[in-house]
Amino acid sequence: MQDFKDLIAWQKGMELCRVVYRVTRDFPAGEAFGLTGQMRRAAVSIPSNIAEGRGRDSRKSYRHFLYLARGSACELETQVMLATDLEYLSRQEADVVLAQIGEVQRILSGLIRSLGDTPARVTSEPQLR
Repeated sequence: MQDFKDLIAWQKGMELCRVVYRVTRDFPAGEAFGLTGQMRRAAVSIPSNIAEGRGRDSRKSYRHFLYLARGSACELETQVMLATDLEYLSRQEADVVLAQIGEVQRILSGLIRSLGDTPARVTSEPQLR
């Protein structure tokens, strides 16, 4: 059985976490328990759910945790868009984070499909309007 740390999805999720922590470092102090905390929790949830699911004893349970990880990626995507609208993130920073989120979403979708389920696909890069 492959260790969760060997999974590309987990590695990319960890990389995304580090980026989210860096870009939220300069958010307003008043957001520490608001958007900053929400974004960090959503980001941390992605590799955490991948790891937890990998440690479970069934494909069904593993798949469930991968869905949770993908849901957290969607949550983070929304929060990045809001942070950009509020001018806490520049468009350039947001584009970098959104590209990483899109990559993680696609990897998770592929991993879910490989476990025998056919989820709705993530077909494009998340983008700001």
